[in-house]
Parts: sequence; C-alpha cells; structure tokens
Amino acid sequence: MVNYRLLQLLIVVACLTFSLLGSAQQLDDFTLDNIENEQVSLSEIKGDALTIIDFWATWCKPCTKAMPKLNTLYNQYKDQGVSMIGISCDGPRSISKVAAVANTLNVDYHILKDIDCEVMNTYQYQAFPTLIMLNADNEVVYVHEGFSNGDEDEIKAAIEENIK
Repeated sequence: MVNYRLLQLLIVVACLTFSLLGSAQQLDDFTLDNIENEQVSLSEIKGDALTIIDFWATWCKPCTKAMPKLNTLYNQYKDQGVSMIGISCDGPRSISKVAAVANTLNVDYHILKDIDCEVMNTYQYQAFPTLIMLNADNEVVYVHEGFSNGDEDEIKAAIEENIK
C-alpha cells in the first residue's frame, strides 16, 4: 500500500529543491559563534568542493537523530573537500545545551550558534532540521528538510552527485 503522506512530502521537497536549483540561490558569507564562543565565518570553514549546512535545535528529535548519521558522512567525505557545519537555532533558554548535545553525540564537524535564527530566516528555511548543500561558489545545489531513517542515503547520493 502506498503511503500517500510520505509521497506528498517527497513531492514538496522535490519541488522546493528544483525551485532552488533553478534560481541558483547563493549563500552570502556570515559570522557566528562556535561552541567555544569564538566567532567563525562561513568563508573560514567552507569546503573546497562542498559545504553542507545543517540547521538544527537541541529540542528537535529528528535533528539529534540526524547528527550521528551526518557525522559519519562528514568523516567519509572530509578528505575530499567536504565541510559540514551544524548551525543551532536554539533560543536563549536552550542555547546553553548546544555544546553538551554536540559533545554527547561525538560530533566532529563545526557547530555554530545562531540564537536568533538570522541565517536560517534570511533564506526562508523554516523546518527543523533543514540541510543545505553548497558548491564551491556557495550556490545551493541541494536542500533536504526533516529527517527519518534512510535519509542519510539520499544525502550521500547528493554528495556523490555534487562533489567535484
């Protein structure tokens, strides 16, 4: 039996992805604090081939479920010029949990804090988690919203397709 809810979600995500690809949306440089409270800019930590940005929050179960899978992908592709950046959009009441969550999940990639969700809101992303993939020119080449088991395979396929 076909799961129509899942099919609808896939169609929406595909439409969003293709609309972004058609417009070649570009991410501008930004600066945020990392979990050591040091300011870091996108240009300092972006990948030579691809940059994957995962917008997440500590209270979001799919977000914390995705992070170990993303960490595996990061470790698999980091030597091929792929950088991964997790941007926490926690608010003032939960921002203190960001470092603990990242450390508990043994995240190896960069974790930045965007308390007011300014970066995420600038590009009108609203779902948690939202993963975007940028090419070497900071153009969005892939978008994935939400996370459930198996989505890491789709993300891996997008990395393979877009890595140069």
